[in-house]
Amino acid sequence: MLLLPEAFLGGYPRGSAFGSVVGERSAAGRDEFACYFDAAVDLGDTAAGAGEAWVRRELRRVNPVGGGDGGGETPPAPPARGDGTREALEAIARDSGVFLVTGCVEKAGGSLYCAVVYVDPRDGIVGKRRKVMPTATERLVWAQGSASTLAAVSVIIRGARVNMAAAICWENYMPLLRQSLYAQNVNLYLAPTADGRDAWLALMRTVGVEGRCFVVSSNMCVRQPPPVGRRAAARPRRKSVILDEDGNEIVLADDADPDRSADADTAAAEPAFASRGGSCIVSPFGDVLAGPQWEDDEAIIFADIDLRDCIRGRLDIDMAGSYSRSDAFRLTVQGLDLDPLPY
Repeated sequence: MLLLPEAFLGGYPRGSAFGSVVGERSAAGRDEFACYFDAAVDLGDTAAGAGEAWVRRELRRVNPVGGGDGGGETPPAPPARGDGTREALEAIARDSGVFLVTGCVEKAGGSLYCAVVYVDPRDGIVGKRRKVMPTATERLVWAQGSASTLAAVSVIIRGARVNMAAAICWENYMPLLRQSLYAQNVNLYLAPTADGRDAWLALMRTVGVEGRCFVVSSNMCVRQPPPVGRRAAARPRRKSVILDEDGNEIVLADDADPDRSADADTAAAEPAFASRGGSCIVSPFGDVLAGPQWEDDEAIIFADIDLRDCIRGRLDIDMAGSYSRSDAFRLTVQGLDLDPLPY
């Protein structure tokens, strides 16, 4: 199983304000949003989210009409629903034999949603959910998804039953949302994120212990582009020390650098990464099995796991069972069945 980060397809708009302040939106910001909208993927779902009907491909087919220019060949028609991303992801999973879970920015009905899709190598996409609570300025461009999409997905991987569900980024700071996943008896808790803060690992370890589940968190690692003025090759520095014919060192005065700006020292101190990464894998007992992977934009972290550790952990904590005290505390989620899945 491979987990890719939040907004891996479509992109996380870090640092973008889309020309917006309270009470005003600029024309340039609208153009920026239009470009971001174009980059989002169309999976062929409805604005409200069609759930199982979308998964089973039961939605009405949308076939374009017209479009001919009176000459030449007619371009091939797009898929009946969506832009072909669904079919491409299913082909990747099928050809690689890997169960794929990826974050994406999904467009539907004129809105954008931060989403996660579950792609089985044999059965194709078996589930999709949308972030129910975009964080802070994310709410400017991402709509709120339905809580009904928090349903866990149960699949067989290498002969083992895997009950998996995803909480996206700061949804993991929502205790009731976490409990809605624990209550479904997940043994693989997925946390695609854009949070590269040090505190994130502590949260993931808490989730592992609290839910007695394996936790996989994936975050992008992205380098800052160099400033425009410094993208050209730097001028070679003159040596500061030379040797005379007797082998004695002669220290030379540092020559002035005409290309060095007044704020070069400040610029040099700027972070090298727009997103530091921090992907990690945690056991049901809170042990860090891999990561956190900081400031490495090439490697992939991995771990071989024994899902029976989740059962072993339930000797003392079973959040889908008696430890939740469902006789005393009641959690309901609109449109979501919280009956625990079997192991």
